Amino acid sequence: MARRVEIANRFTEAVLKRLLAKKLIDVKNEASVKATIQHLLLENFEAEGRIEAEARKILQDHVKEIKDTPVDYGRLLTMVKGKLAKERGVVL
Repeated sequence: MARRVEIANRFTEAVLKRLLAKKLIDVKNEASVKATIQHLLLENFEAEGRIEAEARKILQDHVKEIKDTPVDYGRLLTMVKGKLAKERGVVL
């Protein structure tokens, strides 16, 4: 979790810096904007983690069928995660 917070902090700084540099936003309370961006990023990371876990469970439930196919497990995992994300409106 600490790694995700660190990544969210770096993303937050980069996003805010670019938005301000391009004058796309006018900020009165920079700390509040940073907190909001970081919160949104962390929510997305958590949703991605839940989707990953669910996708792995789905594949585990169908392991016998998967063994009989020539498709790579990583590719299947990516496909299942993509479908779950699309259904839930989560950006991976």
